[in-house]
Amino acid sequence: MDTYESAKIVDTSIESSNVLKKTPTGIKGFDEISVGGLPRGRTTLVCGSAGSGKTLFAMEFLVRGATEHVEPGVFLAFEETAVELAQSVASLGFDLDALIARKLLAIDYVHVERSEILETGDYDLNGLFVRLAYAIDSVGAKRVVIDSLETLFSALGDEAILRSELRRLFRWLKDRGVTAVITAERGDGTLTRHGIEEYVSDCVILLEQRVHERVATRYLRVVKYRGTMHGTNEYPFLIDAGGISVVPVTSLGLEHNASEERMSTGVPRLDAMLGGKGIYRGSSVLISGTAGTGKSSLAAHVVHNACRRGERCLYFAFEESQGQFVRNMRSIGVDLQPWLDQGRLLFKASRPTLFGLEMHLANMHRLVESFEPSVVVIDHVTNFSMVATTFEVRAMLMRLVDFLKSRGITAIFTSLTAGSGALEETDVGISSLMDTWLLVQFLEGSGERNRGLYVLKSRGMSHSNQVREFHLGDHGIDLLDVYVGPAGVLTGSARQAQEAQERADAITRQQAIERKQRELARKRAQVEAQILSLRAEFEAEEQEVLAIVEQDKHRETTLRHDREQRARLRNADTSKQQTGGTG
Repeated sequence: MDTYESAKIVDTSIESSNVLKKTPTGIKGFDEISVGGLPRGRTTLVCGSAGSGKTLFAMEFLVRGATEHVEPGVFLAFEETAVELAQSVASLGFDLDALIARKLLAIDYVHVERSEILETGDYDLNGLFVRLAYAIDSVGAKRVVIDSLETLFSALGDEAILRSELRRLFRWLKDRGVTAVITAERGDGTLTRHGIEEYVSDCVILLEQRVHERVATRYLRVVKYRGTMHGTNEYPFLIDAGGISVVPVTSLGLEHNASEERMSTGVPRLDAMLGGKGIYRGSSVLISGTAGTGKSSLAAHVVHNACRRGERCLYFAFEESQGQFVRNMRSIGVDLQPWLDQGRLLFKASRPTLFGLEMHLANMHRLVESFEPSVVVIDHVTNFSMVATTFEVRAMLMRLVDFLKSRGITAIFTSLTAGSGALEETDVGISSLMDTWLLVQFLEGSGERNRGLYVLKSRGMSHSNQVREFHLGDHGIDLLDVYVGPAGVLTGSARQAQEAQERADAITRQQAIERKQRELARKRAQVEAQILSLRAEFEAEEQEVLAIVEQDKHRETTLRHDREQRARLRNADTSKQQTGGTG
């Protein structure tokens, strides 16, 4: 468990007056790292080299306090005037003039010359205390910033006096009950120029800007924080139009909920391959393959279908501009422009070398938090290898996956694989982080290269183990059953030729069947005709025999009558005659 995660438990479970009270900075991400903000009523030292963001951090601490917590603040400047400060932070959306007019902010510029300090003799901060007290009382300040210590103590060479005056300054601020931020420049091999300030401060924050492969990234680290647990790792932070955003990237707890809801990919036959209902909502999906296999097209179908359902989608592209991507997807029947116009789709395109790796992560966090999408696409992750090592990319993506899962966001990652590499391998080694892994690959044969799609894994659901031929056409993606025969897997024109041959063979077989059926019908007709002829002949013979029998019967009857008549004429005994007697 990370330090600041442990601190959350400690801070929320202990209810005691001894627990250090904190003042929220309002700086996104920092209050999570520091478990609540800066120590209330105490002094925090913000140190770093030039350009690391010290002044902006301090100013945002005042502005957020005034606007979000109604805590007025004082900015005591030794290097920039109020006008210069207002111009510097206007790009962040901070209107200092409006805050000054509402008595929520006071800016006091103190011009200090080293020669003037040397001429006065003994060093005394009483004059500074008077000016600072007046500024605090004028607005009822709860927060104070002093920017910076180097100018204030530039003439002091005596370490004992310096330490004494620093303690005096910090004690004065503490006695006033204000939460103070003091900026200091980093020294050579030390956190500060004098190497003393960090020891007398209650909280020390180090800001750094490092350059790797000609790409600059800013980092924040809480070096020291008396009286409380805090995150101790380095955290990248981003300075943009919304101010400072810090990403607590080391929280990798597997405590997110697993949704039972399924969502369509926008490709019906792919949904069928994934158990018939598509992917789990809030899961992570990897689409890998060599160049030109259709990875982005698959991702675009997921986005298009989600936007059609009324959901928000965030698309990070690292190879194509928005206009080029929209045009290309329109050629396969996926028109994303309406979703861009309606605000359902936010497209962010940039080269991977624009920021450092952690800066990209910070930017993604900020956009996800502000846009609140249900689907996020990163196309493609292999580009990050241009600005970091494989290990660093994998660690960054692990943090990103954890962040998206914790918010129930469905994540689609595309990854470029080497044509000579193994199928079950990605260039940045993130396949183990994914819940569903789709592989799109070229299938070569008969002098052609055709696409095939596999489902290598899909956790928590039954899925197809078959290969589908992958077609991109005017009406989108179509998945076909790959032909498997004695000669192996056939795709493209070889498949079409085989199917044509099979259709011809089927026609031939059908014709043979029809011919045999006709012959059988003809023979049946012949047999039936023969049967009719025989029946007619039989009936004729039957009629003739019946006529002869009838004639014989008639003749026998006639003869009998004649005998009887002759017998009567002779007065013969007819009974004896009939029995054959003579009397």
